[in-house]
Amino acid sequence: MFGIYLRRELSRRKKAALVIAMGLALGIALVITVNSVSAGMTQAQDKVLKSLYGLGTDMTVTKAQSAPKAGGSQGPNFKFDAKSSGKTSQSSDRVMTQGGQALKSSLVEKVAAQKGVASAVGALSLNVTKVDGSFTQGKAKSSTSSGSSQQQGGPGGGSGGQPQVQGGGADFNVNSYSVAGVDVTDEALGPLATMKVTSGKTFTSAQTDAKAAVVSKSYAKEKKYKVGSTFKISGTTFTVIGIATPDSSESTTDVYLPLKQAQSLGDAKNKVTTIYVKATDSKQISTVKKTIQSNISGTTVTTSSDLASTVSGSLSTASNLAGSVGKWLSITVLVAAFLVAALLTSSAVSRRVREFGTLKALGWPSRKVTRQVVGESMVNGLIGGGLGIALGLAAAYTVTAISPKLQAELGSSGGGGMGGGPGGGGPGQQATKNTLEIALTAPVSLTTIALAVGLAVAGGLIAGAMGGWRASRMRPADALRSVS
Repeated sequence: MFGIYLRRELSRRKKAALVIAMGLALGIALVITVNSVSAGMTQAQDKVLKSLYGLGTDMTVTKAQSAPKAGGSQGPNFKFDAKSSGKTSQSSDRVMTQGGQALKSSLVEKVAAQKGVASAVGALSLNVTKVDGSFTQGKAKSSTSSGSSQQQGGPGGGSGGQPQVQGGGADFNVNSYSVAGVDVTDEALGPLATMKVTSGKTFTSAQTDAKAAVVSKSYAKEKKYKVGSTFKISGTTFTVIGIATPDSSESTTDVYLPLKQAQSLGDAKNKVTTIYVKATDSKQISTVKKTIQSNISGTTVTTSSDLASTVSGSLSTASNLAGSVGKWLSITVLVAAFLVAALLTSSAVSRRVREFGTLKALGWPSRKVTRQVVGESMVNGLIGGGLGIALGLAAAYTVTAISPKLQAELGSSGGGGMGGGPGGGGPGQQATKNTLEIALTAPVSLTTIALAVGLAVAGGLIAGAMGGWRASRMRPADALRSVS
């Protein structure tokens, strides 16, 4: 009897049922959309941090760059012999560490031994500024070009100080690019972890001191490097064994070398600029950070949450909107949808006073009438939930299909705040910003679908409770008074 009556009443009131269902559907669809976009924002932010931090890295250990002495040189000083007559082609490299003061390599083992640390590896960040060209006696002329988006200001940068040429005029080019020395025995952690070798091969564990290099795809394209190509840094010839593509966005490093080779080039024997750390438990990162800071003085420990606070640009703006405005908008619309569904259900019950009054006169108890109204409301809620899930999935799919581009600016701050990865700055260096472009997606999880179903049931119960309460207050006499 309950099912037959329920089906008949819903078929008679299709328009009213559809209005109630659509109200709930819009609220549920908005919740799904906001949740999926927020999840996409989180994934995009994780990609940004991984591109800087390294896959699986929970924190980095660095040391802040000391302030330069007063009157000290603000840029690399290049000296060339221009005493001979006529043009003389010359070239000079300036290799400098970046990302903070160098740490002793022995600290890597000390960090790895701390409680809560699963593994730790060291890396050395370098900046190479190369000047080459023709130098003559007489009138000077110069032109400057940048060979990489990784130019750094201040010491080690291509734009922090004009290279000084002593004697005669000059026609020269300045090219600045970044180099990372990586621990080839553990490439799963560190700056090379987010790179996928798409041509050639990566380092083997035996190539700890090999004159081999892996270059980023963008830098290889710029320099027309292929597997087997060679290039020189400070007179040392390196062979390109692999070309790597970042898992997301652009690489923040141009050239990767074995750590020992990078230490030799940077005159930093047994030194590293960054220690990449993986914790045994991601929930204990803050505790591990405090442990390292207390046991290893003079270092700066930076976690992914610290880096996340420095991400700006359209990604940060969109994330804030989705997290705050979107959240409250969803709650407001959902509450409005529940309220409208309850009012419409109550209004529909009021128009059925003759029907419910007659049923009570025939012997139906109030609980049976209430159950009938709640049953109808639950069906309306489930229909609304189904429509809401369909609309929400369609909206999420549209966002993913369009994949709007968001920019993330990774601002570098002094004191090692962002010095955990290549390109980090410190006092004495100009703050730099690496701009990454991320395609936004809107993944929908099973948890979000379950939430939508729960909201549909809740909406049906609320509307049914309101309508059932109204129906339970009707008396058989109401049916007689409604007859005119």
